[in-house]
Amino acid sequence: MGNMKDVSSSSDVSMSDSDSDSDSGSDVSQSEIDTMVTQYDHGEEEEDELIKAIKKEHTKKRDHPPMIKCEDHIVKISFHPNEDLIAAALITGDVLVYRYGNEENKLESTLELHAKACRDISFSGDGKYLLSASKDKCVVISDVETEQMVRVYEKAHENPINCVRVIDENLFATGDDEGVIKLWDQRENNLKHIFKLKKNEDTITDIVTHDEKKYMLCSSADGTLTTIDLAERQFFVQSEEYEEDLTALGLFKQETKLLASTSRGKLLLFNWNEFGLHSDMFPTTDTNINALIPITENIVVTACDDGVLRATHLFPHRHLGIVGQHDLVIESVDICNNGKFIASSGHFNDIKFWNIQYFEDFEKVDKKNTKRKESEMNLPSSKRQNVADFFSDLS
Repeated sequence: MGNMKDVSSSSDVSMSDSDSDSDSGSDVSQSEIDTMVTQYDHGEEEEDELIKAIKKEHTKKRDHPPMIKCEDHIVKISFHPNEDLIAAALITGDVLVYRYGNEENKLESTLELHAKACRDISFSGDGKYLLSASKDKCVVISDVETEQMVRVYEKAHENPINCVRVIDENLFATGDDEGVIKLWDQRENNLKHIFKLKKNEDTITDIVTHDEKKYMLCSSADGTLTTIDLAERQFFVQSEEYEEDLTALGLFKQETKLLASTSRGKLLLFNWNEFGLHSDMFPTTDTNINALIPITENIVVTACDDGVLRATHLFPHRHLGIVGQHDLVIESVDICNNGKFIASSGHFNDIKFWNIQYFEDFEKVDKKNTKRKESEMNLPSSKRQNVADFFSDLS
């Protein structure tokens, strides 16, 4: 399976991509070329083959959109559910909407929505509207096509809002820095919430629901998972308090499993309807996991403080390797409407795209393997290449 094959210890060495992300192949610096030529100096003929292999990397046809570079810090990104659009929420309070493609990305609109940092964004199911939540305590609903504000919920919370999630065509939920969760119905003309819950003592970090819309799950930096019965509009259950922040949530196995990531690099699995205590735990890294995205029913990609996107197979547990890298902390990750790309945003004010179609080959894993070496292998989407794989083309 391409870069996943078992290689010698030299496979842990990687060849870095250029900060500009200007072309589709691996970007190799002159110093790296000199080092490789020295290490693999088998004569002039072999050296020519090496240069040919490097040039081949540079001429590969691009299979993912180029990097987007913003002037301001990107807090959150979100793909449009139907079109090739991606929105970026900025620390300035604005939201940028780009149309992406393999050859180029085009800025479609700049939405000036909030007076302070825009912390979260969520498209409606049909993609007509974009909901945004901010440190300014407001929620704004914008029309994607006209770029106009449709509705503004001023002072929606008493504290800065950290999360906003669309539940269905009428309902959406918000969570703030002090653990308050609110449910809103857009059909209400008085712009008042229809439900409020205060069970958490710290920031609401993520909110998810399932297709049946019976339960809404909320993770918190206080280390607990809070479940709300949407049908009854009431508190359902709160998990035991973990010694680390719960940072992000995702649904797997046809919504029979809930996954929660933590600030210490763990993944906690909960059986559906058993949200009080996790059923399984899997360590992935020593660093904070800021976000996660389900790729398939069995595979999750996590975005971490060390700037690495990691892929993990959950059933059974197995490290699959590195999907991609940023120079600094990765804060947000999302998957596009057709599942071909994921995008991630980092503290370098950049959005990078990764072609993940190869994950179809990883859907079935028949043995457990959690070796550290395997977790550090670069997968086909990574801008860095395992050196042993690179030189295998010369054999």
